[in-house]
Amino acid sequence: MSTETWTIIVPGNPVAQPRHRLSSIGGRARTYLPSKHPVHAFKEAIRLAAKGGPIFRCPVWVGITATFAMPQSWTTAKRAQLEDMPHAQKPDADNVAKAVLDALSGHWNDDCQVYELSVEKRWSTEAQTIISVGTFST
Repeated sequence: MSTETWTIIVPGNPVAQPRHRLSSIGGRARTYLPSKHPVHAFKEAIRLAAKGGPIFRCPVWVGITATFAMPQSWTTAKRAQLEDMPHAQKPDADNVAKAVLDALSGHWNDDCQVYELSVEKRWSTEAQTIISVGTFST
C-alpha cells in the first residue's frame, strides 16, 4: 500500500467559478463567461503553479484550503479573534472547487477521477489557495 501527495500553493484570494451568462445571437442561445471575470486569472495562476506537476492516471483525492484576506477595515482585535476561523460567506465552497478542478484538468484525464474532495474556507492575514492531490494504490 502506498500513497503519493502533490501540493501547490497559489497566492491571492480564491475565486469561485461563476454561472455562465446567456445571450442570443440570430435567435440562437449561447452561454459564455465574461472575458474579464477574475476566475480566468485565478485559473491561470493555478495552472502556472501546477506547471510540470504529475499527470494522474488513477483515482485521486483533492484537498483545497482556501484562505481569504481579512478586510482592512477590521480592527486588530477582530482580526486576532477571526484568524484561521471558518469563512462562511460568498463565494460558495463548491464553486471554488469547480474553478480549481477545471484549472487542473491537464493533470488527469477527467474530473471523474476525483473520488474524494475536501474544501475548507478560512479567514487569514495571507490570502492563498493550498491544493493537495493524492493517490491511493495497493
